[in-house]
Amino acid sequence: MTTRMIGEPIPRREDPRLVTGQGRYLDDLGAGALQVAFVRSPHAHARIVDIDVTDALDVDGLVAIYTYEDLAAADEAGSSHLSEPLPLLIPHPDLTHPRTAYPLARDEVNHVGEPVVMVVATDRYVAEDVCDRIRVNYEVLPAVVGLDAAIEATHLVHPDIPGNIGAHMVQERGDARAAIAAAPHRLELDLEIERSASMPMEGRGVYARWDADDRTLRVYTSTQAATSVRAAIAAKLAVPIDRVEVIAPDVGGGFGVKVVHPWPEEVLIPWAAMRLGREVKWTEDRREHFISSAHERGQKQKVRVGFDDDGRLLGMEFQVWHDHGAYTPYGLIVPIITTTQVLGPYKPGAYRGEFWSLYTNTVIVTPYRGAGRPQGCFAMERTMDAIADYLGLDRTVVRERNFIQPEEMPYDHGLVFQDGRGLVYDSGNYPALLDKLKALVGWDSFAEYAEQARAEGRRVGIGLACYVEGTGVGPYEGAHVRVETTGEVVVATGLTTQGQGHQTMLAQIVADELGVPVERVTVTTGDTRRFKYAVGTFASRTAVMSGNAAALAARKVRAKALRIASEALEVDPSDLEIVDGVVRVRGVPSSPGAKTEIPLSTVAVLSNPLRYAFDAEAARATQFAVGGSSEEPPVAEDDEPGLEAVDYYSPPRSTFAAGMHAAIVETDPETAEIKVLRYCVVHDCGNLINPRIVEGQIHGGVAQGVGGALYERMVYDSAGQLLNASFMDFLMPYASEVPTVETDHLQTPSPLNPLGVKGAGEAGVIPAAAVFASAISDAEGFAITRMPISPSELFELRERFAAGEIPPLRSRSGHISGEGRFVRAKEDSR
Repeated sequence: MTTRMIGEPIPRREDPRLVTGQGRYLDDLGAGALQVAFVRSPHAHARIVDIDVTDALDVDGLVAIYTYEDLAAADEAGSSHLSEPLPLLIPHPDLTHPRTAYPLARDEVNHVGEPVVMVVATDRYVAEDVCDRIRVNYEVLPAVVGLDAAIEATHLVHPDIPGNIGAHMVQERGDARAAIAAAPHRLELDLEIERSASMPMEGRGVYARWDADDRTLRVYTSTQAATSVRAAIAAKLAVPIDRVEVIAPDVGGGFGVKVVHPWPEEVLIPWAAMRLGREVKWTEDRREHFISSAHERGQKQKVRVGFDDDGRLLGMEFQVWHDHGAYTPYGLIVPIITTTQVLGPYKPGAYRGEFWSLYTNTVIVTPYRGAGRPQGCFAMERTMDAIADYLGLDRTVVRERNFIQPEEMPYDHGLVFQDGRGLVYDSGNYPALLDKLKALVGWDSFAEYAEQARAEGRRVGIGLACYVEGTGVGPYEGAHVRVETTGEVVVATGLTTQGQGHQTMLAQIVADELGVPVERVTVTTGDTRRFKYAVGTFASRTAVMSGNAAALAARKVRAKALRIASEALEVDPSDLEIVDGVVRVRGVPSSPGAKTEIPLSTVAVLSNPLRYAFDAEAARATQFAVGGSSEEPPVAEDDEPGLEAVDYYSPPRSTFAAGMHAAIVETDPETAEIKVLRYCVVHDCGNLINPRIVEGQIHGGVAQGVGGALYERMVYDSAGQLLNASFMDFLMPYASEVPTVETDHLQTPSPLNPLGVKGAGEAGVIPAAAVFASAISDAEGFAITRMPISPSELFELRERFAAGEIPPLRSRSGHISGEGRFVRAKEDSR
């Protein structure tokens, strides 16, 4: 019998190739291509007065120099649309003042790293030498750096955008302010999350070649959205879309930064290839990635909450000031997610979520793994801890009293989510998740452990955080499944992969649906030659979207295979099954040569009536071998040749995964070094397709969560210079700083899709800042309200705590400020 594959933790089939150095990444391609380098702005805000290329023209190996004027000239000739700003990918009615960049800066630069001049040369060394000789004269303008400067608005990033406000949005359910005012108890919290970035091992890169004879353009790009890049290139370069091919080779990490499209380079490199009639390539270096790719996370937050004597929420107001950088190509997705996913697994009573999305003279902000959820989780979980401290309750008790219950599913929050559809949780069992987490981490016995540690002169603390993650956002994904005459099965989907294990996971789904060994299934992703319609890899959506599309396509193939086999075996299709790649009559023992079974490979042959025989298998499908009625066509009117099918999955709305994390930390009494002793995760992503892959996603997410909570941040000076734009200065955790992750799973299937699955890709990172803030607060005895936190910052907080500037936890004071202080609120208890 074919072993059922869904639910099996089989090894990732991609790994042998990748770990033995056989991967093909962008920079492995195009060895003879011309190379590109860019002159990028050294200023955060400046007018471009003049560009002088005179000293660069005599460099051997120079092929071309392009500025914005060259793009404008090409547009006037009707060959492109590159003099226009890059697309606003996700418009929104509340994004009242959108702004996107030009491929090459026109008149003004708005962040350090913005491309100004493109140089094409015989190799990268020559291109960089040419860049060094180009003189750009700038008139430096005042820079707006950080949220405080953006809010103050003494200077403007874009002179026609008042107050630096790109968007202001409010969503509410009920009258939150009235509910808070009438509540027996009230708290206010000021919180802050600093800017960080994803830092994939491989940066961005583009390689293009133009065939002038058949007027086709092939582009390789390190992207998370190959089909969308294809559409953007076709639009910007005025090339019919059917003449453009975009292929994502092996991609060395994405984490959201590569879902933005088109990056300037993704239209400029193909454009140069078309103009020059040569292959052209650009590979991003690490400094370029720091100063010209996307960042995320930076927000200031204010929470006002009202609650009863048991800690139950009666009303909540959540305000966010979001730094979106110099431009808004990806719209408002991050702050929308923050102000909706802040609700987590809880019933907030009346709720008002409000954000201002602000321009600064810094790198653009677009989704990074977690995509606004870590900020929202931080706000809600700090609030839950504050309520517990205020009432003197166990932190888990307050959470239990506010959980949405399983019988309340589906639960409608009455808000609009990032996909434009209702924020409606489809399924979940949050009390059961918390029970599992408490048992896994030993929550109820921790007090005894902490007391013993204190007796030894050690400081330890425990923290927890809960979250809900909207996954599998639409609008659709598709898949193509074909059975070859060899019995091999090939699957194609337009989604790209960046190391998540898609080839393994999708092969498991199709193998189950078709009844074939998983080893016989091959999966291709991110190649528009194989599949042209797709959306992209982001928002933990591949298993939900492409997984269900592959299942639906495979079911079509299975139905056709059974129909063809039933005609060959002269039995009803309902009497047949497919086992180990053989279609056979149910309940009849296998007997070679008996007319009770037929290999799937033979069915594939019979599915395609032939006139000519190319091999022994093909001969079985020719007219004299098949015969048939003279009254019936070889291919029926409602049929088509081949044992293959395409199908699409389009969800009614997002499906919502959930999870809870707990951490035990130790803080050094003298150095304030923070050591992670234990890290526990309980996760619910519906039915598990491959538990091993899910574990890997959780572990990788936790590693990034540890980095974001304890190490990583982008440090700008007041002039907009990024001070730590290298791996020498940008602090990331080593493997030695990433704890062993202890996991458990709960499976509450989603009713929204055939496989009952939910996404898992961002689960590990979402609650990390919240859980570490909770654990460090527990160890130190005062509130942590700003993340990430370093030993030096913790040391400073200790000094202020010792001086009485920060009151202790388990007080009845009312206001937790952004500096970790508790300030008594007026009439905080009635």
